[in-house]
Amino acid sequence: MLYRKNTKAQKEVAQTVEELDYRFLEDLKADPVYPSLDDNKEFLKELFKDCSDVVIREIRLERGPRALIVFVDGLVDTAAVNEMLRSIMIFEGDSCQIEQLSMQAIPVNQLKKVDNYGDFLQSVLSGDTGILVDNQENALVAGIRGPQTRSVNEPETESVIRGPREGFIENLRTNTSMIRRKLKTPRLKMKPLVAGKESQTNLVVCYMEDIADPALVEEVVNRIRKIDIDAVLESGYIEEFIQDSYLSPFPQMQYTERPDTVAGAILQGRVAILIDGTPMALIVPFVFLEILQANEDYFERFYIATLVRWLRYIFMILSLITPALYVAITTYHQDLLPTNLLLSVAASREAIPFPAVIEALIMEITFEALREAGIRLPKAIGSAVSILGALVIGQAAVEAGIVSAPMVIVVSITGIASFTIPRYNGAISIRMLRFPLLIAASIFGMLGILGCLLLIVGHLANLRSFGVPYLSPLAPLSTKDLRDSLARAPWPALFSRPSFLTVRDTERVGKQIHDEIFRQEGQKGIDIPHSEPRKGQ
Repeated sequence: MLYRKNTKAQKEVAQTVEELDYRFLEDLKADPVYPSLDDNKEFLKELFKDCSDVVIREIRLERGPRALIVFVDGLVDTAAVNEMLRSIMIFEGDSCQIEQLSMQAIPVNQLKKVDNYGDFLQSVLSGDTGILVDNQENALVAGIRGPQTRSVNEPETESVIRGPREGFIENLRTNTSMIRRKLKTPRLKMKPLVAGKESQTNLVVCYMEDIADPALVEEVVNRIRKIDIDAVLESGYIEEFIQDSYLSPFPQMQYTERPDTVAGAILQGRVAILIDGTPMALIVPFVFLEILQANEDYFERFYIATLVRWLRYIFMILSLITPALYVAITTYHQDLLPTNLLLSVAASREAIPFPAVIEALIMEITFEALREAGIRLPKAIGSAVSILGALVIGQAAVEAGIVSAPMVIVVSITGIASFTIPRYNGAISIRMLRFPLLIAASIFGMLGILGCLLLIVGHLANLRSFGVPYLSPLAPLSTKDLRDSLARAPWPALFSRPSFLTVRDTERVGKQIHDEIFRQEGQKGIDIPHSEPRKGQ
């Protein structure tokens, strides 16, 4: 708690600042605003000493009382602040009460009254403008924040051929507005929260009131409120704190920078978390099969989306087990290969000085390093370095006799297969698990691969995402939900929301138009009226 005396003496105010017994802004909520403007001015100047970006300006109103304007330069809209100052300074009301100023003199939509320094400083440091009037025990906070620093453009990590081209930015209000444009209903709720003792990062929990389970919303809010950390600088902080198992290699929360993905998830009964300062939104709950689902699956025809999903399933399995399978077969189970293929592999490995597992590790680690370098380098040269590096290094390694040609093919297939996984965090999990499988295959052969796969499946079966089984709808099995998991059924067949999510309203698609078209057998050509041909035609 902050201890101070109500005095105008500058020395005592300075001494009060030095004796502040607080560490975070939450501790200042028990300390009311000074009635004296001089005390407030000296207190703020001492508090923000050596803070060149904090502007503390004293003005005089038309009727005589003085006021103090406090804001952070760079976080506010300067033109709007100047307009507000002009309106306050020429105000000619009968009195200069805070209520009268807020109702008649300040042309700002977002305006709130605070009575303590905790709320006052939190708003000012977030980009609002604070107003203190002499002989008033309350202060005003005007929401005149500056515009976002980056324009809305197409997401780089989730590009699509068909679909919206807008993505989230680092401004929280811009992100919430993009969701609101897609879901124009008062049932779309956006609950504000704050996380981080020093950063005071603003968060918004988005959900549909008539669809989402209230217990799920309450659990998400409670977990966020219990976060105890100095600062929240990105959504990854929130993800690791509130997920069910932070030691699991598999993601239990989906992150996206697409408003349409968030809107679709909210309409399923999920909860989205938007964090100020990052273009990534978190979505909970999240299950394993959604790693292989892309938002574009719902924009294309259903049979195209289904075929693409099957392709992803196949390549996910190849990405996980292909190097381990090659090592196990060439080391312990050569009899599984056809004779001609076995002779070809043996001839290619005849001059290789390393066993198959070392050969695979060399190529896998090199490929991962090239992929990481391609991500970190500038875009103009990043892709060229990763592609040319893989080609040049692979060819040179084969010619030098360090690795065999089949191993280069195996690693290339594995790398291409990992690129087909739409969710980046899911692809990383598969890439990480590839190495334990590789080592187990080099020691135990096929039994090592099967043992590792059983451990992975067992871990997945035991995993939860906010209470939802991670392998849903496979375990527990829900055949109805397989229409939007293993395949993508047409929209008329997706009439209900996923059953593994506890929702208030299970129906999401009406059947009227589909039943009418089916009953009428479509619009037949003979039923379309044609004009009679003219004579002579």
